[in-house]
Amino acid sequence: MFSIFIKFFNFCSKKNKNKFYISIVISVINAFFQALKLPAIAVTLSGIIGGMKTSHIIGGLVIMLVSIAGSIISYRFSAMIQTEAGYETACNKRIEIAEHLRYLPMGYFNKNSLGEITSVTTNTMENLGDVATRVIMMSLQGMLTALIMIIFLLFFDWRIGLIAIAGVAGFFIANTIMRKKSGEVSARKIEDDTRMTEKILEFVQGILEVKTYNMSGLFMNNLHAAIEKSSRTNTELEIKVNKYSPIQNICLKVIAMVMIMVSVALCLGGQMPLINCCLMIIASFMVFQGLEQMGAYSALLRMVDVCVDKANEVLGIRSMDIEGDDICPKTHDIKAENIEFAYDDKKIIDGIDLDIKEKTTTAFVGPSGSGKTTLCHLLARFWDVDKGCVRLSDRDVRDYSYDSLMANYSFVFQNVYLFHDTIADNIRFGEPDAPMERVIEAAKKACCHDFIMELPEGYDTVIGEGGASLSGGEKQRISIARAIMKDAPIIILDEATANVDPENEKELMEAIEALTKEKTIFMIAHRLKTVRKADSICVIDKGRIVQQGTHEELLAREGIYKDFVGSRQNSVGWKL
Repeated sequence: MFSIFIKFFNFCSKKNKNKFYISIVISVINAFFQALKLPAIAVTLSGIIGGMKTSHIIGGLVIMLVSIAGSIISYRFSAMIQTEAGYETACNKRIEIAEHLRYLPMGYFNKNSLGEITSVTTNTMENLGDVATRVIMMSLQGMLTALIMIIFLLFFDWRIGLIAIAGVAGFFIANTIMRKKSGEVSARKIEDDTRMTEKILEFVQGILEVKTYNMSGLFMNNLHAAIEKSSRTNTELEIKVNKYSPIQNICLKVIAMVMIMVSVALCLGGQMPLINCCLMIIASFMVFQGLEQMGAYSALLRMVDVCVDKANEVLGIRSMDIEGDDICPKTHDIKAENIEFAYDDKKIIDGIDLDIKEKTTTAFVGPSGSGKTTLCHLLARFWDVDKGCVRLSDRDVRDYSYDSLMANYSFVFQNVYLFHDTIADNIRFGEPDAPMERVIEAAKKACCHDFIMELPEGYDTVIGEGGASLSGGEKQRISIARAIMKDAPIIILDEATANVDPENEKELMEAIEALTKEKTIFMIAHRLKTVRKADSICVIDKGRIVQQGTHEELLAREGIYKDFVGSRQNSVGWKL
């Protein structure tokens, strides 16, 4: 139990850790005030049994009032500090996890679903912020109160005090067994809750495809199965807890009965004064109240342990080295020197060399899965290469701090993500303080000003999460406007025109031309007209560059590129 306390405190930031320490000190004071009820009762009993001594009775009442007032005041301060520290810890850890995710290799997000990440940042942190604060601090307070009361009992009669200590020992044995049994289920509870979150997100995000292909039944069955499994695991956890929780309480009640019987026996045998006997009987109903309260919460301690481990697991994932220098490159020439890269054991890029001059356009074409997108991501350091190196202005990209490196790149992807915010803020996302005039200018260049002005609130229209309220072409154009706003010297276009309406294609191509003017361009495209004007076209197959040259040069050679153009196939197992 104490190991869980220590793990949780170490998990907290220094500021919140200090708050918990202060709260523990106040909890000790609170426990003292709680235990002060015993001396108050003892003084009152001595006044009553000793011949109704008014001074003793009044003194006992005063001590009781001090106990009650002190308990209320100290509990209030302790609870406030605990709650504040608990929720601040959850808040700070969410931010820390988000910052950590920001610098993880993109490969991590291919291996871990959105549901798992969402579960860690929501369910896990909610448990730590809400449950952990109450469980840990109430458990500590219950133990402290019982400890101080037992010290008072030892002072009044060491024999009854020893019996109380035996009861505490029995309680902790039962409590340890209960936490061990609940621990067997807690890990599965977290796992099943995560899977349920994944299935809910998958169903909601894919609802359009599900309805289009009439797969509602299958997906609903999968969703119901995940929910049912989570429900069964949560029920199993409650059953295990409820099976052992009464054993704790029975142990304490039995020891309380033993305390009463021994006290009465000692009193009848003349070995204990009547006042002490009455006090021990009353104390038997009070001394274990804190432990009973602790027992009600302590079953959740194992879940807190699992939650901390889950959060630390994410924070422990090795991130890329982002602590480079803040470098402003003199040129934007990019070189790839015999680079290799693999996902797990599958090699995706196998010994590629590139020498790209600034302000030129390079197009990557090739079969699906050949490594085009991965190569672009390596050039922008979305991943670190396994072998070789990528250089920007003759400096290894790993020499740059990540933020100073990213300042040189803008991206326009096929799958655009827009935030649940106004259109204006989505366009100025990379430059939040940009004036409205620049936002409108970028929107006009990206051919989206007209349709924005037709929306109910114009640029102040709040779009749904992910841009759900806009068409694919509209989202694409806003994404291009965002890239125009950033005005980075290197542009990566990953099938940027894939979702463009035919009637807007001409205007959008002009917008892309304006975006890419005097820039270093990498593009992956499936339309011949998009790549034919590139300064260099690289044909990639199985992670290698098998052909390279201009459109005219490649047409003059036998190979994949000429075969594709000649057959006029837009997609036969691969895309241009």
